[in-house]
Amino acid sequence: MAAPDFVFLGIRGSVMALDKKTGVRVWETKLKGSSFVTLLVDGNRIFAGAQGEIFCLDAATGKTLWHDGLSGYGFGLLSIASQNGGSNSALLASEFVRQQQEAASTTAS
Repeated sequence: MAAPDFVFLGIRGSVMALDKKTGVRVWETKLKGSSFVTLLVDGNRIFAGAQGEIFCLDAATGKTLWHDGLSGYGFGLLSIASQNGGSNSALLASEFVRQQQEAASTTAS
């Protein structure tokens, strides 16, 4: 099965591939932590950000091709863009607002 037949999800520190037609989980790769995962698909690679680190995965298998801990940059959300794969900045902005609202409501309680 080729990677274009997949839809990719980033959730709770993991990336998973589902078959587009059936919804069956094809593979899952645990990255780091248990929070929001940022994704960008660029050809046969998936770039995933989790806990302030970046991972490059093979889109067909989920195998980690490389990883960079981005030392010195903290643990926040990261934005990913490439010349071929576009950008996920709008999604990150909405997630940041959601997290800020959640933190404010927790503090107010």
